[in-house]
Amino acid sequence: MGDSDTSKARHSDPVLRTLVGLIAAILVIAALYFASSVFAPLAFALFTIAIVWPFQQRLEARLPKLVALAISILTTIIVLSAFASMVAWGFSRVGRWLINDAARFQSLYGQISLWLAEHGVVLAGVWSEHFSVGWLIRVFQEMTARINNTLSFSLIVLIYVMLGLLEVDDAAAHLRRFHNQEASRLVLKASAETAAKFRKYMWIRTVMSLMTGLLVFVFAALSGLHLAAEWGVIAFALNYIPFIGPLIATVFPTLFAIAQFESWQTAALIFICLNLIQFLVGSYLEPRIAGSALSMSPFLVLFAVFAWAFLWGIPGTFIGVPIVIALLTFCAQHPASRWVATLLSGPIERDQAQGPHPG
Repeated sequence: MGDSDTSKARHSDPVLRTLVGLIAAILVIAALYFASSVFAPLAFALFTIAIVWPFQQRLEARLPKLVALAISILTTIIVLSAFASMVAWGFSRVGRWLINDAARFQSLYGQISLWLAEHGVVLAGVWSEHFSVGWLIRVFQEMTARINNTLSFSLIVLIYVMLGLLEVDDAAAHLRRFHNQEASRLVLKASAETAAKFRKYMWIRTVMSLMTGLLVFVFAALSGLHLAAEWGVIAFALNYIPFIGPLIATVFPTLFAIAQFESWQTAALIFICLNLIQFLVGSYLEPRIAGSALSMSPFLVLFAVFAWAFLWGIPGTFIGVPIVIALLTFCAQHPASRWVATLLSGPIERDQAQGPHPG
């Protein structure tokens, strides 16, 4: 009887642990969603601290700590303000042009609706019900308003960053004195690797975004597409959002090209060329520069963007991939969770998959 009870208890333990894990995961996701105003700025602050900390360390080697902190915060504010101003300028210029040329877009919309109706497309009714030029204008206005209303969010992030930069050394010292030395070592190692990956991710993403924006600007200018500089800025900014950003950066100029050139052939050519630019930079150059350190499954990247966008909105689309990078880095530190990092990593090179060559 005793052996039977022991056997049942052993079989029920994995089921119980699984249920507890699922309940804990649901509670964590609910907390992240309902307390996004708390956790989203904190996540951005930790991400920023990881990037700024080496600069802060170099300044502290030559200057007093508070002076070094002031210079680091001021530099961060200047960089973020320049980026936000540039993005707001690009979207506001496109939105203003859209409002001024609303009649042309209304005419185009009428032609598309008529063509759909003549060909008996089932979606024509749904299209006319939910899409109009007014709706498109409202989308641009809402996007511009959201970009311009990030001041309070940025202020909270900067306060977190300022306090966090002051306490990085203290936090590391407390971890080193932790009674569980193995756990302390794993956390410190994973934190250092995560910070290094964050810096590499931002460097690569910034270089690729600059290249994408420049190529889009040159192509738009050569093709005669209006607002070439604005499309370049928008492509630069949206490239920080994997998959979704490049898609938006190609669809919007294509819609404008249809109205400007009034030619489906020209618009289709512009769409193809813009996608070629995105493919060349995002799918060919970036993976070769990033290497295996930042390699992740494309499915995981897309899921991260959508999942964190659902939880935190626009900020989630930017921070989703770095959060997944951090989670995978921490999982890789422990044997019990290392399989998660291995399973969700990027595609294996052919030579690695085949193993070492004989001889």
